[in-house]
Amino acid sequence: MVVALLVVGTVGFRITEHWGWFKCLYATLMTVSTIGAEPENQLSGTGQYFNVVLILLGLGVIGYAIGMLTHGVIQSELGRFFGRRRMKREISNLHGHFIVCGAGRVGRRIAAEVSARRLPVVIVDRDPNRAHWAEEQNLPVILGDATNEAVLREARIEQARALASAVTTDAQNVYIVLTARSQAPGLFIVARASEENAESKLLKAGANLVVSPYLYAGQRMARLMTRPHVQRFIDLALSSLGNELDLQMEEVSIGQRSRLAGIRLGEADLRNRLGVLVLAIRRKTGQIEFNPASEDLIEPGDFLIAMGETQALKNLESLAGGES
Repeated sequence: MVVALLVVGTVGFRITEHWGWFKCLYATLMTVSTIGAEPENQLSGTGQYFNVVLILLGLGVIGYAIGMLTHGVIQSELGRFFGRRRMKREISNLHGHFIVCGAGRVGRRIAAEVSARRLPVVIVDRDPNRAHWAEEQNLPVILGDATNEAVLREARIEQARALASAVTTDAQNVYIVLTARSQAPGLFIVARASEENAESKLLKAGANLVVSPYLYAGQRMARLMTRPHVQRFIDLALSSLGNELDLQMEEVSIGQRSRLAGIRLGEADLRNRLGVLVLAIRRKTGQIEFNPASEDLIEPGDFLIAMGETQALKNLESLAGGES
């Protein structure tokens, strides 16, 4: 609209005053900007009438343009302000959530997997660009250093279910694990290790498990070369981002008041009732019984490692009455 106004003014002065094109443009700018300097006092009668119309159009167009610009800026700033407030409220109400420290390639994949399972996740990163990625994904994010105790408290580490330290350097991961362990002694912590000798340091710092992306990638590539169909099946079963078979593998805990508690696996008949295959039972003592027999007893506190379709596993969770 502003460009069209300048074009109309320039052509109008050209027709009414027969000036050169630059002088017509200059006169239009003097009128639209409300300066009113030369050559406004050289106008003919027809030019004055045209200038009155141009002034009214200029006031309307420029005022509208400024209003739209101001509205856009205010709306953007208010959106960010209220968005941050809403995010802080969401984080303050979280319980049993997952904290991902670092929104790099590994951290993003962790957050995507957890979010795909519809589980609450909070991302902590000090890089504004990475934090912006989390905002675009509608994931709660805290802009700060995860080695800072105040930042982890803001992420409600005391109420968290697990924490993943996935920043790029091993030294930072060690500091994050130390800080997290001191604040939440019972928290389950998984840490990333870039170098082989960093694993022992991370375990001493308090990590429950240490994962090396390079070691894992090498093992997976070896399995793909030697046992491609087995690896493909494992990927399908463990993926939470969707697969063509709708096949999932989950661990489901048996609650104290579960209808499955106190009965034998054969009596539960989960395969025929729900279409779920129980691969193993992890006892509350930590012992894992692979390929359990029908005579094996299901007890409260046990975990059933089961495989089946997504809805069938949800039905198993409801029947188990525990936390999945």
